[in-house]
Amino acid sequence: MNPTEHTEPTGQQGPVQAPATPQVSAILIGYNQAPALRRAIEALERSQNREQLEILLVDCASTDGTGSLDESYPGVTVMRMPDHFGATKALNVATRTARAELLLYLSPNVEVAPDTIAKLVESLEAASDTAAACPLLVSPEGKPVWKALPMPTRDLFSRICAGGYPPYTAVPDLAQESVVVSYPGRDALLIRKHFVAGMNYFDERLGEYWADADLALQVRRGGRKIRVYPQIRVTCSPLPPAAAPRTAEISDRIVGAAVLLGKYNGMFAGLGFRLGSMLKALFSFNLSLFFAILNGQQMDASKSA
Repeated sequence: MNPTEHTEPTGQQGPVQAPATPQVSAILIGYNQAPALRRAIEALERSQNREQLEILLVDCASTDGTGSLDESYPGVTVMRMPDHFGATKALNVATRTARAELLLYLSPNVEVAPDTIAKLVESLEAASDTAAACPLLVSPEGKPVWKALPMPTRDLFSRICAGGYPPYTAVPDLAQESVVVSYPGRDALLIRKHFVAGMNYFDERLGEYWADADLALQVRRGGRKIRVYPQIRVTCSPLPPAAAPRTAEISDRIVGAAVLLGKYNGMFAGLGFRLGSMLKALFSFNLSLFFAILNGQQMDASKSA
C-alpha cells in the first residue's frame, strides 16, 4: 500500500499543489461510497484558505471507483488499502500520514461549508480546556441532526451490539455558543494530532467500530472536554438503508466492545462482556455468531476466522 498523490493539471485549471505546511488535514475513510465522497471532497475544495488544507482519503479496497478519485481531484491524496482491514486501522494510516497538527475526521456523508474549518480552528484554539471541536450536524433541509451519545459503558455497548437504536442524549439548547458532549462520534471532529499520538493512536484491536469511543474515553481520562459549536454547521445527508448485519459485523462490534471494556474497566469486565454475548448467541441457537465471537472474528480481513 503506497499513498499516491497527483499534482497534474486538469482541463483549464493549473496544477493543485499540496500545501507545504498545511494547517489542517481532513481525513475521510471510504468503502464503496464514491458519490458521497465526491460531494464531501467538493465541499472541502471550496473551503476558505484551501491552500492550508490537506485532504486525505483512505480507500478500504472499494470496487466502485473510490480508489481512483484522485484522478478527478488532484489535490486529494488517496491511500489504497489492499483489503478491508477495518476503519480503525484506516484511521491510523491517515492519522500517521497527516502533515498538519490539526486533524478533521469527516464522514463521507458530511459536507462542510466554506467557513467551517476556519471557524472550528478558531474555536478549538480559543478553548484551553477543550481537546476536540465539532460542528452541529444538520440535514439537507437545515434541521439539527443530534447524534451525541452518553459516555461509553457496558450498557451502551450491549444495546448497540444487540442492534438497538443508539441512545442519543437529549438535544440541548442550541442557542448556546458551545455544548459539552461526552461521545459525539466522528462524523465531523477537529482534534490536535498530538492528542491522538499521545494515546498511541487508535487501538487496532477494535476492528471496524469503536475508534470514536476510544477517543471519547481518552478525552475523559485526560480531563479534557469535547465541544459542539451549534452555530458552526455542516450538512449530514442520510445514509442509504443498511442491510441486515452479517455475522462478522455483529461479532466485530462485540469483540471491539469487549476490548474497550477490558482496557478501561479491567480485564474481567471485557471478558465478562464477551462471554455474556457468547451465551446469548448460544441460547438463541445462533451458532455461527457464537463461534465468531469465540474466535474473535472481525471485519478486519487479517483477523477473520
